[in-house]
Amino acid sequence: MAFDLIVIGGGPAGYVAAIRAAQLGKKVACVEADRAGGTCLNWGCIPTKALLKNAELYHTLAHRAKEFGFSFDNLSYDWSAVVGRSRKVSDKLAGGIEFLFKKNGIEYVRGHGAVTAPGKVEVTAADGSKTSAEAKHIIIATGCKTRDLPGLPFNGTSVIGSKEAMNLPTQPKEMIIIGAGAIGVEFAYIYNAFGTKVTVVEMMDRMVPVEDDDIGKALEKSFTKQGIRCLTGHKVTATKDHGDRVEITVEGAKENGTISADVCLVAIGVQPVLPGGEQPALSERGYIDVDERYQTSIPGVYACGDITGPPWLAHTASFEAIQLVEGLYVEGSTPRQVTNFPGCTYCHPQVASVGKTERALKEEGIEYTVGNIPFMAIGKAIAAGEPEGFAKLLYGKKHGELLGAHIIGDNATELIAEMGLALDQELTIDDIHATIHAHPTMSEVIHEATLAAEGHAIHF
Repeated sequence: MAFDLIVIGGGPAGYVAAIRAAQLGKKVACVEADRAGGTCLNWGCIPTKALLKNAELYHTLAHRAKEFGFSFDNLSYDWSAVVGRSRKVSDKLAGGIEFLFKKNGIEYVRGHGAVTAPGKVEVTAADGSKTSAEAKHIIIATGCKTRDLPGLPFNGTSVIGSKEAMNLPTQPKEMIIIGAGAIGVEFAYIYNAFGTKVTVVEMMDRMVPVEDDDIGKALEKSFTKQGIRCLTGHKVTATKDHGDRVEITVEGAKENGTISADVCLVAIGVQPVLPGGEQPALSERGYIDVDERYQTSIPGVYACGDITGPPWLAHTASFEAIQLVEGLYVEGSTPRQVTNFPGCTYCHPQVASVGKTERALKEEGIEYTVGNIPFMAIGKAIAAGEPEGFAKLLYGKKHGELLGAHIIGDNATELIAEMGLALDQELTIDDIHATIHAHPTMSEVIHEATLAAEGHAIHF
């Protein structure tokens, strides 16, 4: 089999690269070991959002029904149906990717792909049979998998990763979550909403450590109010898996001792999934090194997405895929690298950001002004019953350029898009000020925070 391009991996980097190349008239094959859509559509971004919607709805009915004028008896839920809905959503979207492959004439090959030499790929199917294919260009987009905690290996039941967490056949009574990044806090919200007793252990002194300090503190306060036990600034010093129960020993400002639960979710990060065969040069952390055109050390072999290192985000993976492919096949196109990108965490309240944190600006010695407005100052937030949270905007003191945006609250992950555009286009405080934001909308928090940075907020 001969192609113009072979893509190894069918996730947000791989399938996007394959489709874009096919749109440009190239003969393309995409090799995927699991199912089209990769981890994101099948075991990550999409099914977790379905579970989060269920959790938010149940939490509202169970704890806030009276506030909205509702009353009922015997509220209950079917855990298998909750999990089943998330699987149906994933199946639908994965099927959609397979349809797009057919629509664009892409050869969809199931199996493990390996680069055996420049221009050559060997695919090993589930039954062990092997086939070979050739292409002028090869893209490796094999992504990452959950990293385990040394001394506490995954077993799929009492010690689990994110994949098992969204597909547990029985809801645990108690859960320990090690790591308070996006994955950790999203599952903390999901399981707590359904009544599981959740303890989150985080080595850093705040939740979602990559976010602005004020955001992490606000999320911890909200989670604590919701009944989630948050042990920030604590390190795990010992672990013991009894098969049906896990014990961990922690040391920190709040606790020094042993915590146990029937399930422990390890959410401390990811590690690269390298294809077999000839290996390109790797970074110190084991990710594939690429140049400014996304080419690896092997001639004609390229890589993009999570396999090349952070940020490990579906939308940045897709961005890189488009840049890589257009750099190959669009005359005069110069690939761009990821610079500004939104980070989104979909617990409740939601967290979203783009650009620099206040912590980073201080470390870099950049002078800035801050505009911080709580959602409680926004009419739509009050009307929707979602007054929790705030928007914090950082503008350069000298030129007024947007430097960073940090939001915690309802629809934060939708609101951040405007800030991403503003940052990319180098908009200033005057540009945002002059942009009319419809009333009543949640987006008014952006306009009001901008006014606050100028020193004359109207509604707060």
